[in-house]
Amino acid sequence: MLNIVFADGAGEKAVIAAMRERAASANGTIEAAVRAIMEDVKAEGFAAVERYTREFDHKVPYEISKEKLDEAYARCPRELIAALEHAAANIRAYNERFLPKTEFWNSPDGGKVGRVVRGLTRVGIYVPGGTAAYPSSVLMNAIPAKVAGVEEIIMVTPPTDNLNDAVLAAAKIAGVDRVLAVGGAQAVAALTYGAGFIPKVDKLVGPGNAYVAAAKRLAYGSLDIDMVAGPSEVLVIADETAQAKFVAADLLSQAEHDKLASAVLLTTSKALAEAVDAEMIRQSGYLERSEIMECSVRDFGCAVVTKTLDEAAALANEIAPEHLEVVTAKPEALLPKLRNAGAVFLGSWSPEPLGDYLAGPNHVLPTSGTARFFSPLSVTSFLKTMSVIQYDRKALEPVKDEIIALARSEKLTAHANSIQVRFEEEKP
Repeated sequence: MLNIVFADGAGEKAVIAAMRERAASANGTIEAAVRAIMEDVKAEGFAAVERYTREFDHKVPYEISKEKLDEAYARCPRELIAALEHAAANIRAYNERFLPKTEFWNSPDGGKVGRVVRGLTRVGIYVPGGTAAYPSSVLMNAIPAKVAGVEEIIMVTPPTDNLNDAVLAAAKIAGVDRVLAVGGAQAVAALTYGAGFIPKVDKLVGPGNAYVAAAKRLAYGSLDIDMVAGPSEVLVIADETAQAKFVAADLLSQAEHDKLASAVLLTTSKALAEAVDAEMIRQSGYLERSEIMECSVRDFGCAVVTKTLDEAAALANEIAPEHLEVVTAKPEALLPKLRNAGAVFLGSWSPEPLGDYLAGPNHVLPTSGTARFFSPLSVTSFLKTMSVIQYDRKALEPVKDEIIALARSEKLTAHANSIQVRFEEEKP
């Protein structure tokens, strides 16, 4: 099941090439169709949204009442509600820890400078429909926005026959302000431009299918987005002390997402790689999505045997995975050498699903190597800052000539004049 290669130069290059091929294949060729939908909604407004919703979902867009959310919450098993509430509390506490504050301080010139931190006014959250149901994603997307002080959170989800109770309950728990039954590229377009009862938002976050991802990419600039996420991925760095059944289970936990998911093991032990392979075959035999797992592992999974853990860390930095597990005798010792990953999980008892659901850090993470420059979704994703400058005459006068000199060097004489007129003697 798991292709085992050695870190001999060619082995690493093959792994990186496969990851890049996977990212390219995930993009698809649907942008033209989505662009047409976006342009129609921009020109026609709600009429286009309704037309496309009838065409693709065989329904009309509508708003889901607060009473419907309460009913869905009441129908959910109490143990599920308890788990959602626990997860929500951890997500809230984690994000509150990193909430930046409005600050002012005296500049070296004697003036006052600072920044004002504000939550965005209105944010949209996309929640997939159909067979997928991700109440955890509702919490992960909405709660950081709530902590940031976003004034209004709009959730959109396709108008399926049976909207998922857990998703609606999560919206209630997270404090979502409005839930709208509309999905697809037309929902993204409506949130971008505004359409009927669907308001324009400042930022759109949340996962979706390839059409939704393409629409978010086209919408960027008219609004902000979290990221254009690719298929899920996990990379595990392990030494001979790791338990093969744990490592195999964690690799399979990502491989089950879809056929483009990636599960990679970097290890200093060939014996461990072989044991993990055997465990993956055994465990996939009793798991429900075995066919998907087999495809993703065959096409985008492997084990690379490295000479040292430092070599494994260097390769991990090159791949820049969404999820990175370190299952070694001293996992903390490797952390300073890891630069590029969406989320890092240290030790045998910190499996990736812990981060997906309960620990508190966000599971909306950069994929396809973009962890080299993107960060996880968090409270800061829903904030903007305004810089503040306040000088009086006493503070401005000593620096006026420098400002004038800089302005004149750029041939911006009106800039220079703006300073100069303040210090001209008034004529009687």
